[in-house]
Amino acid sequence: MIAKDLINDSFPPLKLGDTGLKAINWMEEFHVEHLPIVDGVDYVGLATEEDILKLRSLEQPLANQALPLIKPFVRYNQPIFEVVKRMSKDKLSLTPVLDEADHYIGVITLADILKHYADSGLFEDANGVVVLELPAKDYLLSTIAHLVEQENGKIISSYITPNPEQESLDLTLKINQPDLSRILASLTRHGYVVKEHYHQNEFMDDIQSRYDSLMNYLGI
Repeated sequence: MIAKDLINDSFPPLKLGDTGLKAINWMEEFHVEHLPIVDGVDYVGLATEEDILKLRSLEQPLANQALPLIKPFVRYNQPIFEVVKRMSKDKLSLTPVLDEADHYIGVITLADILKHYADSGLFEDANGVVVLELPAKDYLLSTIAHLVEQENGKIISSYITPNPEQESLDLTLKINQPDLSRILASLTRHGYVVKEHYHQNEFMDDIQSRYDSLMNYLGI
């Protein structure tokens, strides 16, 4: 699954002609602390609740005010793991999604990420997750499984995310070992590109922390 598959169509972006009051009302309605601002199809930046509340007038259009904006985003074809990293790094309640021409196409919210992992069962029975990037023509799961098994690991399940533009794919592996160091070293030694790797506890602790923060924000 890639970023475009989790785009939430319920969140309209702000426009430069919208007021700070509208921004605050929408943030309250959608239970988020950020909203994207667009100019047509162009992504202008991400407005935060804190910065909106500091405006000299909530009644004036955003275009007429000195609003500091951050500009995080993910590409529509990035793996979900990279979306999680972006949101975690910048402490975002949502992240804008752009196409290859830098045009705004939607947002992914923290709640969408949490639901995705809750529904996927990705970490059930797994102690570690490894994401490999490799040319589609080189994909042979039996060869990769052999390398993992040589290091006393087993692949519990796997799934593929194609990257059509690069003629490559991301292969996500659920592995039954908590210590991935020997497996990662073997894969790297045999020429595989390790794009991401996670231990279950560190990843789920971060997800749980963000889930708790979301529930507190929603007052649940």
